[in-house]
Amino acid sequence: MAIVKPFCAVRPRADLVSQVAALPYDVYNRKEAREAVKGKPYSFLNIDRPETQLDPSIDIYDDAVYEKAKELLNKHIEAGIYLRDWSACYYIYELTMNGRTQTGIVGCSSIDDYETGVIKKHENTRADKEMDRIRHVDACSAQTGPIFLAYRSNETINEIVAMVKRDEMPIYNFVAEDGIRHQVWKIGDPGRIQILEEAFSKIPNTYIADGHHRAASAVKVGQGRRNQHPDYTGNEEFNYFLSVLFPDDELYIMDYNRTVKDLNGYTKKEFMEKVEENFQVDFVGKTPFAPMKKNTFGMYIDNNWYCLTAKDSIKNEDPVKGLDVSILQDYLLSPVLGIKDPKNDMRIDFIGGIRGLKELERRADMDMRVSFSMYPTTISELFAVADADLLMPPKSTWFEPKLRSGLFIHTF
Repeated sequence: MAIVKPFCAVRPRADLVSQVAALPYDVYNRKEAREAVKGKPYSFLNIDRPETQLDPSIDIYDDAVYEKAKELLNKHIEAGIYLRDWSACYYIYELTMNGRTQTGIVGCSSIDDYETGVIKKHENTRADKEMDRIRHVDACSAQTGPIFLAYRSNETINEIVAMVKRDEMPIYNFVAEDGIRHQVWKIGDPGRIQILEEAFSKIPNTYIADGHHRAASAVKVGQGRRNQHPDYTGNEEFNYFLSVLFPDDELYIMDYNRTVKDLNGYTKKEFMEKVEENFQVDFVGKTPFAPMKKNTFGMYIDNNWYCLTAKDSIKNEDPVKGLDVSILQDYLLSPVLGIKDPKNDMRIDFIGGIRGLKELERRADMDMRVSFSMYPTTISELFAVADADLLMPPKSTWFEPKLRSGLFIHTF
């Protein structure tokens, strides 16, 4: 059963929160991050990507980078940009995008739950990405970016959330530059805290929706601190990591689309004939095509859209092989276009649904050759893969809206 406990958050002053809150560190490349922090001294991206504050010639994994993160965090705390809640609380974090709202509980999850599989995963992690966040978390003695977890909706938790929103004013309420509203309420009442903690303790599993590298890094730092303190009791803060937990019925997964550089040596006619071996191909025309049901795909090539429908012979009930991203990979991208390893093949690129179908057209017309629009992976499919202890293919899910970093910091 899940352990989710309240904590004493370090968090920004209310009058500065909109200037502090930043998109996750990994949505930017180095150049974009440096541009994003210009003229924004309070942006948490300065701390999350501290190389932006150093000479561009310095390697992004240099020791000085992580020391800079620690220096900036401590400096901002000492300057009063952040305050600390001295009693352990939960927080409600609500995001509203295009009129749709999702509401999560901010707390700390157990590294033991991660190790024992109570917290379920659906992606592998890369050692280099892990090591970057390990060094960042270790240098700061803090988790600065929350792990996005999901759980099957729970009536008791929903009731507490509704009561707090009814009875309390939000401590934060702002609209970010991208138009997404962020609201936060503090849950400090001991009775409500106890009810929440007990409710989570009856939930058998939580699921990493986004943040696999942050989670793995936080766990490894916690294990390292245990090694340094062999007399640990399990109650120390390094035994837990910062999480925002959302009920499954409020989450929104967008399409994660693909674009490919060439036709692998085929003429267009030969390519279309190969596609038709496993897919029914219907001409759509100039109107961008977004699949409206599973096992259908949009394809854009030479200024026209097509609808591809998987033939019954390639459909699969397996939690992974039956995913649309797997069907496209196994029966078109790999055998026809020669994309054997989509994680490392430079001929393929992935475009989050937030960019829209026009971006697929633009890329295919500019520097690629053919683009594919996907039907979004569902949260139930994600749960099924994780429950089977399997892994999703790369770039299977794109969650929106993105959680902001810097709103909550868990120190240890």
